[in-house]
Amino acid sequence: MAAAVGCEHYVRSCLLKAPCCGKLYVCRLCHDAEENHQMDRFKVSEVQCSECQTVQQAQQTCQQCHSQFGEYYCDICHLFDKDKKQYHCQPCGICRIGPREKYFHCVKCNLCLAQDLQGNHKCVENVSRQNCPVCMEDIHTSRIGAHVLPCGHLLHKTCFDDMVKTGAYRCPLCMHSAWEMDPHWDEIDKEISMSPMPPEYQGATVKIICNDCQTHCTVPFHVLGMKCSGCGSYNTAQDGGLIQQQQQQQPQQQDAENEAETESEPQDQPQSPTPD
Repeated sequence: MAAAVGCEHYVRSCLLKAPCCGKLYVCRLCHDAEENHQMDRFKVSEVQCSECQTVQQAQQTCQQCHSQFGEYYCDICHLFDKDKKQYHCQPCGICRIGPREKYFHCVKCNLCLAQDLQGNHKCVENVSRQNCPVCMEDIHTSRIGAHVLPCGHLLHKTCFDDMVKTGAYRCPLCMHSAWEMDPHWDEIDKEISMSPMPPEYQGATVKIICNDCQTHCTVPFHVLGMKCSGCGSYNTAQDGGLIQQQQQQQPQQQDAENEAETESEPQDQPQSPTPD
């Protein structure tokens, strides 16, 4: 391969002639960063050799000086790059970084996933056609790898890492826990056992909804967290106010009213002795 021109995105020895404006750019991403429109990679038909500057039909080797434009070339995406074990996925419609044997295409998710996720992930139809819920950028055609959450939703791997650093542990879309949280739930159990609530709150209960198993249940109230009685998760949302405390206040209030009524009732007065 001739001396590679390339860019921050790809290593290649040619420039793409944009079918939209006719300008020469190393890649579509460089074009899109400079122009007020996007380049359609599939419509690219011509390239310019970086070695001899010959403009020619898009192909892997220069027809004039025989320089190789890229170790990898896809004649569908018109992708030139160094060899990264890329492969073109027909259902996805774009090239993926392989090797191919380590990935499979999930028909329902409509996305190439790692082989260890085959039969071991929750499918969400056309999940990659949604934007990343963190940065709101495209996932399907992104050069950044995707991270599959237990709920089946996708985030950019970099966005997931940034989210973890902030202490967030729930999917931004459905609030399901983003990874195995059992060790953390065990720590909360210990903290709660060593932190009893004040007397006026002991015995108080609340209704909750679990974000992990969708169970609706009534559990003891604690400021450190309310534990789902279904799956043991603390990833829960309170549904309403304190229940038992309100019920206890009502009879106490009634007793106070009864006592007040008793005190206000007229008492029998002793009769004055009658004169003989």
